[in-house]
Amino acid sequence: MSIESKAAPEQDKFLRHPCFNQEARHSYARIHLPVAPRCNMQCNYCNRKYSCVNESRPGVTCAILKPGQAIEYLRQFTQKVPNLSVVGIAGPGDPLACAQETLETLRMVKAEFPHLALCLATNGLNLLPYIDDLVALGLSHITLTVNAVEPEIGAQFYQWIEIDGSRAHGIEAAAELWQRQQAGIRAMAAAGLAVKINTIYTPGINDDHIPQVAQTVAVLGATVLNIMPLLPTTGTPFGVLPEPDRATLHGVRKLAEKYLPQMAHCTRCRADAAGMLGENNPQHQQLLQSIASAPQAPTLALTTTEARPYIAVASTDGLTINQHLGEAKTLRIYRATERGAQLIDVRTVANEAEGAARWLRIADQLEDCAGVLVSGAGVMPRKVMAHCGLTVGIVDGSVQQALTAIATGGDLSFMAKQGFHCSGGTAEERAGCS
Repeated sequence: MSIESKAAPEQDKFLRHPCFNQEARHSYARIHLPVAPRCNMQCNYCNRKYSCVNESRPGVTCAILKPGQAIEYLRQFTQKVPNLSVVGIAGPGDPLACAQETLETLRMVKAEFPHLALCLATNGLNLLPYIDDLVALGLSHITLTVNAVEPEIGAQFYQWIEIDGSRAHGIEAAAELWQRQQAGIRAMAAAGLAVKINTIYTPGINDDHIPQVAQTVAVLGATVLNIMPLLPTTGTPFGVLPEPDRATLHGVRKLAEKYLPQMAHCTRCRADAAGMLGENNPQHQQLLQSIASAPQAPTLALTTTEARPYIAVASTDGLTINQHLGEAKTLRIYRATERGAQLIDVRTVANEAEGAARWLRIADQLEDCAGVLVSGAGVMPRKVMAHCGLTVGIVDGSVQQALTAIATGGDLSFMAKQGFHCSGGTAEERAGCS
């Protein structure tokens, strides 16, 4: 059965997702970027081992990537697998328990690979605060794991749930989770996303409850239901339960399909799955591990304060950070928000003085700024600015991308120019460049 979104502004992205469209699995590949190591709940069937390459199940990955590493991995992967259509984040923890890493990675993918569909798999506990961000990034597919819609049943699935910084247990915790999941499904469906629900068929726990799950999430706007048989995992409370056989699974899917189309071709993907569905290519894992273990570029961090709430940017067009500090006659002054860059002012900067005096005057003009983002700068201006409390970030990318990153954590290392060599500015500045 071909499964399509109920409201698809970019229909080809929906048709090319091998999990949501069974026909696409024969033609298109997907990749999971394992950038989300933390989780906000402990499920009774989950054992998140990071290094077992012989298991294919959610929560398993051979390495954890930082957002910049994930983009490098994706660059190299696309050269080897040209039929890639979907980039997903599915752990090994919960992507929205690691929201900064997840959103930063999605932003970078969208900027460099706009033709690829973006996908996310979450438990839904922390979805609501980030719905606007995900929609703005162009997320087209989302999967929520919903094992029960009755708190008494849901409570049997979780050892603990982290709610507002504290661990909660029992029926009240399961009820809070389900309330948040309901709101998330409604909002994602209203935004036009394809919403897949994963439900773990667990003998003796929710086997008779799954048709009710299907009926309830269908009303909320879900697109498809993926009933996954429990995979008993050693070291978990549910590890002693039996794995449902195919006939039993087929029977419950027949009951559930009265309410929602069924995904019957799931391969229970790892958090670092890459390639065609069902493919287990050691070369992909070797590539991931090599990138994860490669030396990291120096971190570039920039955060605003109450005393210095703004960021100065050297840009000729207000779109890209494309000017050398020594060439800039004006600097654009922005406030960093989670929605991107808010322009506050455009300042003409001092150019009449030379040497350190010039940079001291510019630093005085930027006394309300935490830093200045430029495409290049010499050693002297960087030293003077640093002495005056200003970070000079030599970066490559868009103004919106940089200011959003500053507002959501301050890590600009993914935009930092690698092996920077100065080519602008005065001869004096170029002589002092590194």
